[in-house]
Amino acid sequence: MTTEIAPRTGRAFKLNRGQRLRVIDPQGEQVSDMLAFNAHDIDEVISSGRTLDYASKLFLTVGDPIYSNRSNVMLRIVEDTVGRHDFLLTPCSKDTFRIIYGDEHPHHGCFGNLSMALEPFGVKPDQIPVAFNIFMNVQVDGQTGALTVDPPLSKAGDHILFEAEMDLIVALTACSALQSNNYAFKPIHYGVEG
Repeated sequence: MTTEIAPRTGRAFKLNRGQRLRVIDPQGEQVSDMLAFNAHDIDEVISSGRTLDYASKLFLTVGDPIYSNRSNVMLRIVEDTVGRHDFLLTPCSKDTFRIIYGDEHPHHGCFGNLSMALEPFGVKPDQIPVAFNIFMNVQVDGQTGALTVDPPLSKAGDHILFEAEMDLIVALTACSALQSNNYAFKPIHYGVEG
């Protein structure tokens, strides 16, 4: 069964060890921020720094594990039809829209959506780390290190499939930042298998 995350919203749910999570871009060029917490201890959380350090690369794909802040594997990528995701940029927020876009009345962004979705699980806003930004296409200049956000490479129906290596609380969004999604807001679909 597939669940839809409406544009500019988020969801959180349990994912048991051994289950698989399929995240689908139904229309193309739509980012989904993903967080994961140990279901038995929410102080153990997905870690961009540990994952990129141990992988020794910026762009993760099939076979790559995603580590926690305690250096335990939380998820492993088992299928990936896009091959370009980002683990560099923090979830967009009111401050993102105020500072980067100059919005006077900013949307609460993925950070707000993740906070609301995770609140029933006892996760507080200050516990939200850098997300694994599924389908996001960040370019890094090899000379200056400058970051630019290009349109996602995902096309309608593209997906990424993760297998849980521990019992998790997972949160997903349909990203709220215009630049990340080629200036359009679309839904994200996901399904839990097994």
